[in-house]
Amino acid sequence: MKALLFTFSGIIALTFFLFAIVFIFEKEKRASLSTLLIGTLISLPFFITGMFFSTTIVISYSLIAIYSFLGIVLLLPTSPNKYKVSKTYPARFDEREIMFSRAELVPETERFKEYYENHPNHKLLDDKFREKPGLMSEKSQKYHPLKFASANANFEVVHSFVQNIKDSEIKSKIIETSPLDLSIYLKKWAKQLGVVSIGICKLKDEHLYSHKGRGAGYALKIEKKHSFAIAFSVEMDKKMMDLAPDAETVLESSQQYLNAGAIAAQIAVFIRNLGYSARPHFDGNYEVICPLVARDAGLGEIGRMGLLMTPELGPRVRIGVVTTDIPLLTDSYKADYSVFDFCTKCKKCADNCPSRAISFENMKEKNGVTRWTINHEACFTYWTIVGTDCGKCMQVCPYSHPNNFMHNLVRKGIKNSHIFASFALKMDDVFYGRKPGNKKYKSPFD
Repeated sequence: MKALLFTFSGIIALTFFLFAIVFIFEKEKRASLSTLLIGTLISLPFFITGMFFSTTIVISYSLIAIYSFLGIVLLLPTSPNKYKVSKTYPARFDEREIMFSRAELVPETERFKEYYENHPNHKLLDDKFREKPGLMSEKSQKYHPLKFASANANFEVVHSFVQNIKDSEIKSKIIETSPLDLSIYLKKWAKQLGVVSIGICKLKDEHLYSHKGRGAGYALKIEKKHSFAIAFSVEMDKKMMDLAPDAETVLESSQQYLNAGAIAAQIAVFIRNLGYSARPHFDGNYEVICPLVARDAGLGEIGRMGLLMTPELGPRVRIGVVTTDIPLLTDSYKADYSVFDFCTKCKKCADNCPSRAISFENMKEKNGVTRWTINHEACFTYWTIVGTDCGKCMQVCPYSHPNNFMHNLVRKGIKNSHIFASFALKMDDVFYGRKPGNKKYKSPFD
């Protein structure tokens, strides 16, 4: 019995020690110390019982039974609540109404006047962000001349793709290939290019904006020209996003917009080289709502913060999309209720949002769609104050932790059991804090 108790104590202590080592490599001092303390407290009863009470069979077996029962409760598969999921959207969304489009409106121009005549309820809200310094402005709170210049360079390169890639030629000869072989090859190549996840779905009407809201095609009606959509994600660096909302946020965000744009352009040109039509969708050149396409391609679910929650990295990704008419093998979307359940309980993004733009309420039906609603005006106005695209919600999200063995075990536990999910959320608050704040380590650029 003594050997059994010491074995239990040793396994528990070793497990928590290994977790603490992972946290140390992640530079999470609070998490590593908390892990060592909790591991000690949990393993100590076995050690003490083995040292002094191992001959008392009732105490020994009771202790083993209690811990075993708690382990079974946490690990036993339990289904989360069945949340109502909107699989289709009743109407297309107009890109002219998104904040980036509204921010490009120039006062006193005909376009400006026409928009606010049609949307008078937006005028007062938009006047507030126009009074602020602006995104990447030298008068903004987080202004850094070199980092902002780098971010602007990234966006300029992305925008250079618009004409060079969007209108490139299609080869006249069609190269025949099977949808299965092409889909497998495309996914392997995309992974080689650096994508984290990739999926394919049928292109739906509701994936498309109703009208263009940015660039030369402003107000043009968007027609559905393709049958398939390829969606993929690229990772946003954890250490850069941990400094949110500092200048590193917009620098990393713009870099991954650029990476996603480049990969989307490569895939589109590749398909055109096979003799088929393809269009890349990237920053400033969207005709589709990327998170909706990515969701239906099986890449994740839309979470409380309004972003795609991927199984690998949570919301800490940027999305690229290519629409095409080349025959492809599609992936199936299956609602992941564990994400809705976790986001319903968690609310960490709402607690930490500087602009209070993220709702604390449960999902509600709005315009025929059940979802969480974000206050986009409040969010964007904060961006124009700090000068970056914030990223605080990404930083604090428990799903955003590094893609390693320990965090992946937790992710699997969350998906497996809603009881484990509640436990994991409490532990996340213990290890990282309910309001973690910025990390103490220096930026790679300082």
